[in-house]
Amino acid sequence: MTDRQASLRENVRLLGDCLGETMSNHLGERFLDTVENIRRLSKEGRQTGDSSALIEALEALDDQDIVPVARAFNQFLNLSNIAEQYHRVHRRRSNESKGIYKNPIGDLLTRLKAQNFSAEQMVEALRDQAIDLVLTAHPTEVVRRSLIRKYDNISTELEALDKDNILPLEQQKHVRRLNEIITQAWHTDEIREERPTPVDEAKWGFAVIEQSLWQALPQFFRQLDKQFKEHTGEERLPLDLAPIRFATWMGGDRDGNPNVTHKVTEEVVILARWKAADLYLKDLVELRAEFSMTDCNAALRERVGDSQQPYREIIRNLERKIEKTKAWAKAKLDGERVSDAGVMLDSKELMDDLVLCYQSLLDCGMKVIANGSVLDLIRRVATFGMTLVRLDVRQDSSKHIEALSAITRFYGLGDYAEWDEASRQAFLLAELNSKRPLIPTNDWQPEPMVAEVLSTFKTIASGYQNSFGSYVISMASSPSDVLAVALLLKESGVNFNMRIVPLFETLADLDNAEPTIEQLFSLPWYKSYINGHQEVMIGYSDSAKDAGQIAATWGQYRAQEALTNLCNKHGVHLTLFHGRGGTVGRGGGPAHVAILSQPPGSVQGSIRVTEQGEMIRFKFGIPDIAVRSLELYCSAVLESSMIPAQGPNEDWRALMDEMAEEGMNQYRSIVRGHEDFVPYFRTITPEQELAKLPLGSRPARRRSDGGVESLRAIPWIFAWMQIRMMLPAWLGAESALQQSIESGNLEKLREMHKNWPFFSAYLDMLDMVLAKAEPEIAEYYEKRLVPAELQGLGHLLRRKLDQVRELVKQIKQQERLIEDNKTIRQSIDVRNPYIDPLHYLQAELLHRSRLDGDNVAVNKALMITMAGIASGMQNTG
Repeated sequence: MTDRQASLRENVRLLGDCLGETMSNHLGERFLDTVENIRRLSKEGRQTGDSSALIEALEALDDQDIVPVARAFNQFLNLSNIAEQYHRVHRRRSNESKGIYKNPIGDLLTRLKAQNFSAEQMVEALRDQAIDLVLTAHPTEVVRRSLIRKYDNISTELEALDKDNILPLEQQKHVRRLNEIITQAWHTDEIREERPTPVDEAKWGFAVIEQSLWQALPQFFRQLDKQFKEHTGEERLPLDLAPIRFATWMGGDRDGNPNVTHKVTEEVVILARWKAADLYLKDLVELRAEFSMTDCNAALRERVGDSQQPYREIIRNLERKIEKTKAWAKAKLDGERVSDAGVMLDSKELMDDLVLCYQSLLDCGMKVIANGSVLDLIRRVATFGMTLVRLDVRQDSSKHIEALSAITRFYGLGDYAEWDEASRQAFLLAELNSKRPLIPTNDWQPEPMVAEVLSTFKTIASGYQNSFGSYVISMASSPSDVLAVALLLKESGVNFNMRIVPLFETLADLDNAEPTIEQLFSLPWYKSYINGHQEVMIGYSDSAKDAGQIAATWGQYRAQEALTNLCNKHGVHLTLFHGRGGTVGRGGGPAHVAILSQPPGSVQGSIRVTEQGEMIRFKFGIPDIAVRSLELYCSAVLESSMIPAQGPNEDWRALMDEMAEEGMNQYRSIVRGHEDFVPYFRTITPEQELAKLPLGSRPARRRSDGGVESLRAIPWIFAWMQIRMMLPAWLGAESALQQSIESGNLEKLREMHKNWPFFSAYLDMLDMVLAKAEPEIAEYYEKRLVPAELQGLGHLLRRKLDQVRELVKQIKQQERLIEDNKTIRQSIDVRNPYIDPLHYLQAELLHRSRLDGDNVAVNKALMITMAGIASGMQNTG
């Protein structure tokens, strides 16, 4: 066992002991013995391949024990996550101290120098970089905010204990504090009583910035400065540099979420400004306390006159303006009508005054002070501005059609919804060029949904340009979908050219993305509107749900490739917005791998990526891990822009076309074509019960009366993950890969995996998700829950799962799944004995719940098992 494994195991043991003591104090030794017996049986079941004794022990639990037993294993998995997260921090620090840590940016700069890129080219590429990380509130974050705070505190205590020469009394103090926090967590209900509101979700996103990213960002820039100085000789990167910025959908994403209204959007925009002002104010107060220096340059002296404390004079003035901004935001949040006169609406004055102080310190020989906390604050201002994040607005294209239909019917022009595409475009362009108003102002009472759509546009118009990012159109399929938004923005009084972003989601829409954008480029009005920059969003969730993962992945690649070539032809800069989730079925996986596997030339310095649900906490919840995540994003985009990955040759492309077609046909033949699929899915998974779990503000279905096709991609994947079938990530691949190998293409597939980053990333992600699949567990759910007449489909699906696992091992030439990633392999192996009891218990609870839906203890325990399995599996949504 290596030292690094020993460190992780020691922390897991320590946290487990604390949890055991807590449970014993609360429920007695008998209960602790019950938990330990279940844990022992679970480990034995893994070792022998026979879990019958574990299942028997779980089925024997009475109602009073099922909730605390479920909680015990849920808590242990959460504590394991904390230990694992902190271990990543510990490992990085240890490697840095030994001089063996490879900073991804430094490693890239070394390779760029070897390829004869100049220092100027590297710095210019970084300056041109525009990465937007878009925080979204998709309902996969199962841990409550109150528990997240406690888990953060546990990480702090682990860090305090991680000292070579810690004194015994100090060690006892921190272990005692760990016990206290874990006891607090045990006595905190892990399941929310009510769903969070969209504003609650936004606050959660802001909390991640406050508690982690606010500290991480300056650290990231210090690493960036250090690496560029070492490799390019650049003394200091530009002060206004902001290669990575943050946006959000929380409070702006109204697609299928009736809880996101224009009032919510207004509140979240102002709340973000209040939070930014609050954070800056704290920093300025600290800065003023430190900045007692008297020497200053002529520029600063001219500003402050004969003040004996020139720096404090500037900072105190900024404090007053930020205080006024914070008070203004609070008044608006309280519903008061207040003037924005004297309010700091943008960051120019704040940036200018801080830079003035910075330059004065340099000029007066105080370089050490200049490059301290004031530089950190400048970096924050450049990144977060006065808005903290920019809010995207997202709406389904059908809602815009309904709004325009209501308007055309009111005027007696017919029904816009019934017009063909040419008629719609002609109408929209005529109105875009018209000077008269279109939206009726008198004697028109639109239905509530239409009124809400129009109110959203008015909210954008009445706000501030720097508060908003893009307007994203879900289910976009034609040029009129984009022009419709442009017209509604204009008619609502929006006086700036807001980015309008079509989101192509289904496979058919992805294939149609290039001709749609090409038609828009042929319109002089539109070409003038975009001013040389086009943003397009690629949907990963619905395309995979529509056509299967292998067909969707190839469809996404082809669409990006075609859009890149189109924009190059028209001299338009393309920014691709990747709507990824945490799971492979939703485009998940390591971000740097995903970026490096994009089509050559598709990144070009700019990219937008959604960070969703629990992945926000895993990637950005701890400052040290957040720094690493930012470094990986920055280096991957820089590499993709300067030395793009190899594209496919024609043989590879033809083979992918064949595999995608076969995979799609096989996937659809089962998901859409098998008569038993829907009832089987409904009975074997907790899909219907998931609606009871108050995870996010958005309903699980787009329509309350719909079938699987109306189910959102997130609960669709979440449900299959709960029973460890992971079906959305692999179904169809078994037929595609098998057919290809039988056609004599095994060596070609191995060559593609070795030499084509796109196929390598796809196969490695498939490998990882298959390692998490457990057909034996899924079979138990089937035996406990599924009627005999439906079980034939389960046998078929498990055979296909076994088939694809063997095929992946054959192509990658490995004896065991994810043999080439020992870190993930170890993580899965360590977690399985603690997740297994939750799976078997969940199947039993589903059985009991379906017999007696009013059993409070059963329903509560069921929700806890869902949360526990999600925590144990980590990338759930």
